[in-house]
Amino acid sequence: MARKKISTTIYITPEQNESLKLLHERTKVPIAVYIREGIDLVLERHSSELPGQLTLVAAGGEKKS
Repeated sequence: MARKKISTTIYITPEQNESLKLLHERTKVPIAVYIREGIDLVLERHSSELPGQLTLVAAGGEKKS
């Protein structure tokens, strides 16, 4: 089952728009899918700046030998 999507407005350059349209025409993948993939890439790249659960190593719980 598809997850619920939230509508938002973004502003892109005319060049980005044309490139996305061309990509869509060639692949038949919706432009929104590419935009969501781009957002995922940015979130992954900046994941260290997002709040989240620390791993045991990051929290200082590394086992001493």
